[in-house]
Amino acid sequence: MSKIIVLIGAPGAGKGTQARLLEERRGIPQISTGDMFREMKNDDTPLAKEVQAIMSAGKLISDELTFQIVKNRTGREKDSYILDGFPRTAAQAEMLENLATEQNRTIQAIEVYLPSEELLKRLTGRRSCPVCGEIYNIYSKPPQQENVCDFHPATQLTHRADDNEESVSTRLATYEEKTKPLIDYYQRTERLEKVDGKGDLETIYQELEKLI
Repeated sequence: MSKIIVLIGAPGAGKGTQARLLEERRGIPQISTGDMFREMKNDDTPLAKEVQAIMSAGKLISDELTFQIVKNRTGREKDSYILDGFPRTAAQAEMLENLATEQNRTIQAIEVYLPSEELLKRLTGRRSCPVCGEIYNIYSKPPQQENVCDFHPATQLTHRADDNEESVSTRLATYEEKTKPLIDYYQRTERLEKVDGKGDLETIYQELEKLI
């Protein structure tokens, strides 16, 4: 039976990278709510116009409307897909149960887990090349020469202003507070599986592939 794979992971855990690898290597589409909302900015459908009006007014898009967008988009898929950014709450998870039944799919929830101290290192240690976009980390993947891109030796690496310890700690605390009910929901329904996010990309990918 086809699956709806719900990938859960804190900022910096590597969830997005793994979703992209699964799409590239296994052909499982990664369906992101962020991408869907961006697409709707240029659409001319009644649903898109409703979303555009809400966003223009600076208001939050309701669970019900978000669900309708997810339902419309995922209805195009014939096989399994990965959901990125939905569900975010236990209420949205219950809506997804109904959608899975309608689409004759099972739900598999997988959390890419990293302890807070590791997430802090990943996010505060990030550096990037403004020319080619190559990402480094002063703790786990430093450049050959300090603060200089390996591919553009004349270019100093940049550090995002919000990748400081205080901002990152706040982002992680917010994530944990908002996501805990969702994780509890899937634990309670005995469908939450965890992958250790501390390994290298290939090791994490292989663990995910085994579960899927």
